[in-house]
Amino acid sequence: MTFRDWATETNERVREDGWRGVKESAYEFYVGLWRNVGKRINYGTPIWDEEWDICLVLDACRWDLIPEVDRPYLTNDWKYSVASSSGEWIPKTFDGRDTSDVAYVTANPYSKNLLDASSFALLDEVWEYGFDRDLRTIPADVVTDQALTAWADDPDRMVVHYMQPHHPFVPNPMDQGLPRQEFDSQPWDNVWHKLRKGEVERDEVWDGYVANLEYVLNHVETLLHNADADVLITSDHGNVLGEWGMYAHPDWVPLRSLKRVPWITTRAEDRGDYEPVDHSTREDERIDRDHQLEALGYK
Repeated sequence: MTFRDWATETNERVREDGWRGVKESAYEFYVGLWRNVGKRINYGTPIWDEEWDICLVLDACRWDLIPEVDRPYLTNDWKYSVASSSGEWIPKTFDGRDTSDVAYVTANPYSKNLLDASSFALLDEVWEYGFDRDLRTIPADVVTDQALTAWADDPDRMVVHYMQPHHPFVPNPMDQGLPRQEFDSQPWDNVWHKLRKGEVERDEVWDGYVANLEYVLNHVETLLHNADADVLITSDHGNVLGEWGMYAHPDWVPLRSLKRVPWITTRAEDRGDYEPVDHSTREDERIDRDHQLEALGYK
């Protein structure tokens, strides 16, 4: 957004919302200052710096979320991500790299405009057919099934991009101040906006965040028990919950609390006790990408 665009939106907000519009534009201006810094000071470790067969990306997983859950394969190891948002992470990770031997199975809708399917051994955009209207996100079990289906075709390497623990929080959304709504009703007011406005408590959001990590790990474990591979578990970025006056995960913001992500190496061993379902042939109504981005809090 240019300064002129920001000024135009500010005038409109002030006319419509008065002081609330002033505060919203002030917040955007503040984040914009951080972005200008981030575009000059860039740091982080690419996933390619680690040896792995399968890289599992848990979208928006803060490093300090990991100690909140109990899994034998999880460690407290971490590194800094190359990005502070998915839309920044995807091109930084894949652009200019030979990915002809890589299968990328992704629930993140940013792949649509940022990637060329012909550059990959496989690009399975699970969000195109796997979005759940009630959950307002892409369920983790669908991603696991698609990843195991892709792995059976024996790619050299595979990146699996889950949408969780990124909000919406799947378990008990009513308990986390996130009431279910009809998909096509009023615009979704995501949890980070609610937290910034003081409409939900930080502890309440944190509990939902942890529960969402527990949820996705249940399905990650299905993958870990049904493939033979060296595995890296990491994230594209974290979230800020008020640190430095910011919320969510704005792109190009170089805060360490936002870019510090899990970096866990483990081993997957195939027990042969699960048969994945191929969801890509589903004939359910597909959800418009812009609606998905809104539901996921990107718009």
